[in-house]
Amino acid sequence: MASFSSSDKYQLSTLGVRAGTVRSDFNEHSEALFLTSSFVFENAAAAAAGFGDPGAGAGYVYSRYTNPTVSMLQDRLAALEGGEACIATASGMSAILAASMVLLKAGDHVVCSNAVFGATVQLYSTLLTRFGITTAFVSPSRISDWEAAVRPNTKLLFLETPSNPLGEVSDIAAIAAIAKKAGATLVVDNVFCTPILQRPLELGADLVVHSATKHLDGQGRVLGGAIVGRKGPTLEALQGFLRTAGPTLSPFNAWVILKGLETLEIRMLAHSERALQLAQWLEKHPKVARVYYTGLASHPQHALAKKQQRAGGAVVSFEVKGGKDAAWKVIDSTKMISITGNLGDVRTTITHPATTTHGRLTPEARAAAGITDGLIRVAVGLEAVEDLKADLSRGLS
Repeated sequence: MASFSSSDKYQLSTLGVRAGTVRSDFNEHSEALFLTSSFVFENAAAAAAGFGDPGAGAGYVYSRYTNPTVSMLQDRLAALEGGEACIATASGMSAILAASMVLLKAGDHVVCSNAVFGATVQLYSTLLTRFGITTAFVSPSRISDWEAAVRPNTKLLFLETPSNPLGEVSDIAAIAAIAKKAGATLVVDNVFCTPILQRPLELGADLVVHSATKHLDGQGRVLGGAIVGRKGPTLEALQGFLRTAGPTLSPFNAWVILKGLETLEIRMLAHSERALQLAQWLEKHPKVARVYYTGLASHPQHALAKKQQRAGGAVVSFEVKGGKDAAWKVIDSTKMISITGNLGDVRTTITHPATTTHGRLTPEARAAAGITDGLIRVAVGLEAVEDLKADLSRGLS
């Protein structure tokens, strides 16, 4: 089988199109989609070798843990992130769960940003407590809070930057230093920026997680997740967890996401350009109390964002005057923008975080994360900015 070697130095746009590509004996140009649950062996000895150590040169065995299409996606995303290995999973949350289950045991402690996706908060504050794992939630941007929260039994530091939905920026390098001093693992959720705009491994992170459902696919078609890092015991343990527990990415979904990665750089730069224009317009609107976007000079961590991000990304959040009623009016008055909790789509989406993506959080947790009743999150797609302004103007007028 012929393959493209990403060991040479290529630009991100080239890696997004070519990295990980492996051709079968048919010499197909586009990546092949291997829709098969299992693979056959030449003889009993080959079968024994495959089941004994899957993926270690013994060929493919069973698509729960080894599949050629999924392997191509893993190799491509690892190349884009500047990592050495990747484990693809069924969703972004299954990627976070897999990392947590491999890195943690009963009695361990986690330090987590209080400005992460609502389901991530639920995972650490509710589900993992049943297994004797405790979590301290801290400000994503106050480094002193991270230092103060670390305990002798802290094994994992978890953050999402920019944060969802306020776009708070965490200093990855500074938090990586805290994790290293504590002997803990730093995991960074890179869903908002993708490796096109931000590469956490280069800033000191140990693992990067993705909801491939978002920008990596880019058109809201399939679910997927991934964990990227360096080769070694952690990635090997993650492969073992995938084999045993089975939060597996389907080959079809992997193929769709592979196609999405081909246009990732073009899309992320276009999303960012449109989002900045929309954020600048909203900041001047009399009905808007505040705009949250890392590309704005008014953003509290704008300088840090410029240092560790290539651009601001697609997500713009803004607080309207008048609370929940005013926010719902803006949302309900749109005719083009899609009312949905998803993001990372070529179609612009709009949602009310306090009652949707973060609705399961306690009022106290939402307040700590700065999610007010007047907050609206817009994930800017690829439509004309003037049309987006017109659509939002109906509810803001």
